[in-house]
Amino acid sequence: MSVLSPAPVSADDLSGRCADLAKRAKAASTLLAQAPTRAKNQWLLASAAALESRAAELLEANAEDVAAAPGFGLNAAAIDRLTLNPKRLAAAAEGLRQVAALPDPVGEVREATQRPNGLQVLKVGVPLGVVFFIYESRPNVTVDAAALCVKSGNAVILRGGKEAIHSNAALHRLLGDELARASLPADAVQLVPWTDRQAVGHLLSLGEYIDLAIPRGGKSLIQRVAAEATMPVLKHYDGVCHVYVDAAADLAMAERVVVNAKCQRPGTCNAAECLLVHRAVADEFLPRVGAALGAKGVELRGCEPTRRLIPAAKPATDDDYRTEYLDLTMSVKVVADLAEAAAHIATFGSHHTDAIVTRDLNAARQFTRQVDSAAVMVNASTRFNDGFELGLGAEIGISTDRFHARGPCGLRELTTYKYVVTGDGHVRE
Repeated sequence: MSVLSPAPVSADDLSGRCADLAKRAKAASTLLAQAPTRAKNQWLLASAAALESRAAELLEANAEDVAAAPGFGLNAAAIDRLTLNPKRLAAAAEGLRQVAALPDPVGEVREATQRPNGLQVLKVGVPLGVVFFIYESRPNVTVDAAALCVKSGNAVILRGGKEAIHSNAALHRLLGDELARASLPADAVQLVPWTDRQAVGHLLSLGEYIDLAIPRGGKSLIQRVAAEATMPVLKHYDGVCHVYVDAAADLAMAERVVVNAKCQRPGTCNAAECLLVHRAVADEFLPRVGAALGAKGVELRGCEPTRRLIPAAKPATDDDYRTEYLDLTMSVKVVADLAEAAAHIATFGSHHTDAIVTRDLNAARQFTRQVDSAAVMVNASTRFNDGFELGLGAEIGISTDRFHARGPCGLRELTTYKYVVTGDGHVRE
């Protein structure tokens, strides 16, 4: 099967076409904001069933992208992110069903008060409007993003990477077919069909039509979007995630958590990149975890005490400690105590996801208070900082910003609110 990209267009023509795309999304968002929950859930459930019934079509399109991936310079971890398989399609379908089962945040009364003068004041959830979602080589997030945007009443413009064009086109076609059947606006979910990078710039300039940009991918992509966007941006730059093994850790548990956090899917933003070990347990724990990580093919880069205990480890520099490897490489440092671990995280981390393994409740409380990250884990893998795992049904991204939304962003994070004030002929004196 082949999904053909449109013929190249001139710069002026591309600008006009992007503006048309955004205008149609804005018009669709007005209709979608008023759509009943029943219609949105009908679309979600029908799309989940279609992912299963049309799996062969989707996998065939994805195979075309995977075959071309080496030509785009994708490494093994990036190809893994690009690849769809029956298990991942099943997970995507389950995510759609979970989103359907969640309460609709549109129209939700978040606060209700009555003023002394009798005015009734409601804070009511409303959609943001139009979301421009720019992402790289994970076609399964096409489904997640569309599901969350439509359920929260937002139109979405999807711009995936050129390396996933066939997969994304097939998924978009499926989602569009089900929109029509659910009597929802066809332009509620649009896919940017041009792989030209200039299309992103044109769309980022259209703040009068697009209400939020969400980049999901490498740091250079996110920096570009943040620099060029004329609308708010929901983002995180890096996922330099840590696991700190405390003096009071259960070392068998710590080994499981560290290996999972690093190795389960090393190419994701919530995979652990740095291991911090309290010096009281370093002699016992580091040779043990070093062997377990080595068996998984992980290259370690560590401080001098680490290299003494794990001779295969390479010397670590400050640059290693601040690197998001997205691969089977991990930096390691022995620390004097929890305070030094927290200071290291503050210096080299990215405020994304950080974990402590400990049986000391006071240490856990201190870590969760002191470490300023979007998600802080206690005795659990960093890989759980994920919308699906945390009960959001899916996520459109993870934010490390400190306003509006932080951590995995699901339905509620894709809405804002308005005040509805009801009186009985009230006038202000």
